[in-house]
Amino acid sequence: MRAPKNRRVFVAGYGAATALGNTFTKSWQAALEGKAGFRKVTRCETTSRSNVVGEIPDWDPSALPYVDRKEASLWNADFVFLTMEVCREALDHAGLEIDEETGPRTGCLVGSALNGTDAYRIAMDNYVNRGPYKVSPYLLPNVCANLPAGKAGMLMGFTGPIFSPQGACASGNHAIGVGARMIRDGDCDFVLAGGVETCIVPEIIQGFANMLATIKVGPKDRAAEDPTQASRPFSLDRKGFVLAEGASVLVLVAEDVLQTHGLTPIAEIAGVGWNSDANHFTRPNGATIIRAIHEAIDDAELSPGDIGAINAHGTSTPTGDGTEVECLRAVFGKDVANIPISANKSQVGHSLGASAAIEAAFAIEAMRNGIVLPTVNHIPDPSFSDIDVVPDEPRNHAHEFVLSNSFGFGGTNCCIVFRGI
Repeated sequence: MRAPKNRRVFVAGYGAATALGNTFTKSWQAALEGKAGFRKVTRCETTSRSNVVGEIPDWDPSALPYVDRKEASLWNADFVFLTMEVCREALDHAGLEIDEETGPRTGCLVGSALNGTDAYRIAMDNYVNRGPYKVSPYLLPNVCANLPAGKAGMLMGFTGPIFSPQGACASGNHAIGVGARMIRDGDCDFVLAGGVETCIVPEIIQGFANMLATIKVGPKDRAAEDPTQASRPFSLDRKGFVLAEGASVLVLVAEDVLQTHGLTPIAEIAGVGWNSDANHFTRPNGATIIRAIHEAIDDAELSPGDIGAINAHGTSTPTGDGTEVECLRAVFGKDVANIPISANKSQVGHSLGASAAIEAAFAIEAMRNGIVLPTVNHIPDPSFSDIDVVPDEPRNHAHEFVLSNSFGFGGTNCCIVFRGI
């Protein structure tokens, strides 16, 4: 194999759809206003007490200009059209035109934890209630992890590598890290990297509830009257995460082609740290998380003191949040008290394979604007008295480097350091 080109890699744009809005712009504006996008589930029926979720508002793929009745019928895995639209938004935001020159040099890496689970559910219902010949011949493409990226390529015309990094809830960061390495080494000039999840189906809601991962909103819980308060990372009364759908894609670009194509860099992928726990399929392992954070900072050729803000994994689970705080203390020491921490899941929920990419886009945009987004719904936990989680409202805070943490089931960890421009 030829020697790597060792190119620097920049972010030139992004798209997103979250519980706060069906575009990045709408999501960002709502985040700035300190809103949280949670409500009782409307996508399906469930008897579970974990019935507060994050749904993308005003999301109707049938209204997209490239989705006719036949397309909508064939592609019934919701993550397909969601990926296509968020990729289109990201390219538009970056100003990157896909043509005969750029198309072959553009890859697409979009991760997902659950893939086309909703399409499989429809097929199973048809199989049981209508017979085996009513299972769609499009079932297998609908559950293929790489299919959303492939459909995005068919829509926009890029022909570089497409695949789906499968890193559970760290998938989005894995996509960004792998995409950055591909550009660095010269395999691509551009990569659409991110994650997508359309997980609001009864079995998934109940499965997470049964494993005690999601919040069960009882009559005395503060979210009973106001569902927007259900997700509260690092809060004294955190009880579990809020399951959410969503997607985000970042446009990664090699430094040497930015000017040629009239693109403006908005951040740099400065460092990536990734490893695995070899410990437990859900419980995090502090030792390897600490190592992943250190490796991201070392890869950026920085020291912990250079990190100006932290975008936490912050799921709102008692164990997960507690372990992350212990790891941050181990890496940053007493200085952790001086580093503002955002937990975006307090506003958009936990969108599994999409969460890290959504948080990366939010972290970069916050850095561009010289602010740190809030961790809403916060009631101080005395055991976290040394942690500054920026409660309630955005805070003015100029910083050059932000660390974005992401950890997933199976013990997979991926941390990225972004540098502001």
